[in-house]
Amino acid sequence: MNPKIIGAKLKELRGDRTQLEIANAIGVTTMAISQYENGERVPRDEIKIKLAALFKVNIEELFFTSE
Repeated sequence: MNPKIIGAKLKELRGDRTQLEIANAIGVTTMAISQYENGERVPRDEIKIKLAALFKVNIEELFFTSE
């Protein structure tokens, strides 16, 4: 999947929460969250799992489908 699409999904799911809140919840830096959201970097598998759990979404839907 396109990193820009993943980034847009992550930003939408974050909603009103800050990048700092998400970063602290999954154990990464705010820079990493920013890079994920801007499509500059794709999360490692273990981070994908944490993000899907945090946002209560299916990991395949979040990272492996274009819809």
